[in-house]
Amino acid sequence: MSAGPSQDNQSAAAAYWRENIRILLSLLAIWFAVSFGCGILFVDQLDQFSFFGFPLGFWFAQQGAVYTFLILIFVYIGMMNRLDRKYNVQEDE
Repeated sequence: MSAGPSQDNQSAAAAYWRENIRILLSLLAIWFAVSFGCGILFVDQLDQFSFFGFPLGFWFAQQGAVYTFLILIFVYIGMMNRLDRKYNVQEDE
């Protein structure tokens, strides 16, 4: 007995969400590493360097995490558009 279209759709939907969650968790891990790691944990080591006249650790705590978050938003958009095309669930423009 072969699996019907319903079974195929369910497995494709499950695979889509697995990849979606993997992308989301990867990007959140990057953001966490930059905001918490560079802004709090490694601030003393990073403060030995200067960036635009500010200690690098201070810069990451004040600006770098925000810039990283904004960049990750655009990376997420691109990755999700590619994923949507892969599973043929993109929105029509």
